[in-house]
Amino acid sequence: MSGAGSPQITVDGTGLRVVIVAGRWHDVITDGLIAGATRVLEASGASFSLVRVPGSFELPVACKVALENGADAVVALGVIIRGGTPHFEYVSAAATDGLTRVALDTGKPVGFGVLTLDDEQQGLDRAGLPGSKEDKGEEAASAAIATAQVLRTLRSAAAG
Repeated sequence: MSGAGSPQITVDGTGLRVVIVAGRWHDVITDGLIAGATRVLEASGASFSLVRVPGSFELPVACKVALENGADAVVALGVIIRGGTPHFEYVSAAATDGLTRVALDTGKPVGFGVLTLDDEQQGLDRAGLPGSKEDKGEEAASAAIATAQVLRTLRSAAAG
């Protein structure tokens, strides 16, 4: 299980507008991820909204539009479980590459909470549910807010 060595991030989202963009597949796991992200955003003081898309493949385009329309950061949440066909590799690569491109093209943070799993239990272990070992929704939201603050600081330093 990953998570060993993960940083403790204190986040202040005051004045930030964040959009959680979540796929609809594997509801129990995805709902756990959304709950973790929501807890962090509420505690941080950020204003936020939730948008649902059909699946992880659709995350990049929705995140791009959210960022182009004024969001300071997005939290992308999805669940992709390996099956018996190459579909897993294609969707995982498209979501990962697409979200990376969105962050670079917009210059705004994308909290990456897309779980790429071998089986459902791995997702349950990472979804922040009772009995889970990790909360990847919380981690993705924390990373998005912390990165937004770093970018603000860098841009202020460059401007001043």
